[in-house]
Amino acid sequence: MHPSIALLVDLVDEAFDHAAWHGPTLYGSLKGVSAGQAAWRPGRGRHSIREITIHAAYWKHAVTKRLTGETRWLFPLEGANWFDAARSRSWKEDLRLLADEHRQLRKAIAAYPARALRKPVDRRKQSAEFTIRGIAAHDLYHAGQIQLLKKLQGRKAGGQ
Repeated sequence: MHPSIALLVDLVDEAFDHAAWHGPTLYGSLKGVSAGQAAWRPGRGRHSIREITIHAAYWKHAVTKRLTGETRWLFPLEGANWFDAARSRSWKEDLRLLADEHRQLRKAIAAYPARALRKPVDRRKQSAEFTIRGIAAHDLYHAGQIQLLKKLQGRKAGGQ
């Protein structure tokens, strides 16, 4: 694997579920969260952990599609960006969806040609490299939100 591609795969994995110096990863922040805790909202119009989880899965799917050039949209839930968690299946299935979308993303990154990393992959002319770094940052941003939501619930925010 080309060193640039290997570095991007590592970056995405460290943000999602591998050991990282910064603290909890996205998937690590979800460890031990019950369905009830995942559904809790800090206030009216605020997102739950479950909604954040589905949102993160959606964007992993979107980035995978950008990298592969796939035009068919096969995300299992209708809608875009933010989803009504009550319309999804179950919390366990939502966690599985997130993990599955991560696996597909990592596979797409690993197969991506290094020579094309600086070429645009979307209508805004954002490069593949920029988009991949962005999805890693997206995971970390939402890991922090989840940690805060757990604290607001009075639950220890640990986990890795």
